[in-house]
Amino acid sequence: QVQLVESGGGLVQAGGSLRLSCAGSGRTGSMGWFRQAPGKEREFVARISWTGYSTDYADSVKGRFTISRDNAKNTVYLQMNSLKPEDTAVYYCAAGSQGPLRTWIPDYWGRGTQVTVSS
Repeated sequence: QVQLVESGGGLVQAGGSLRLSCAGSGRTGSMGWFRQAPGKEREFVARISWTGYSTDYADSVKGRFTISRDNAKNTVYLQMNSLKPEDTAVYYCAAGSQGPLRTWIPDYWGRGTQVTVSS
C-alpha cells in the first residue's frame, strides 16, 4: 500500500516559484503530479519514471516546471518557476505503473496541496 503526502503549496505572486514535495511510503513506481483548478477537471501536470530518467510534462507547464525524485527519500518534487495565475489549483501527487502516459491511471493519490498565484 502506497501512501502519499504533499507539501510545499502556498501563495505566491505571478513570476514567483514554489517547490512541491510528495513523500511516499511503500513502492511508488512511476510518480506524477496532477492539478485541479476551481470549476475545472483534474489535469495532468508531470510524471517521472521510477528510475528518474524519463519525464513527461503537460504543454502548459513545459519549460517552467521540473519534476524530479529522490528514491533514497522516496520523495518526488515539482519545481515550479515563472508561475502564472492560471497555475492556481490544488496539486495532487500520484503514483502508479509505468504504462503509456495517454492511458496512465495512477493507483494512488495524495490529498493535495493548494497553490495560489496572484496577479
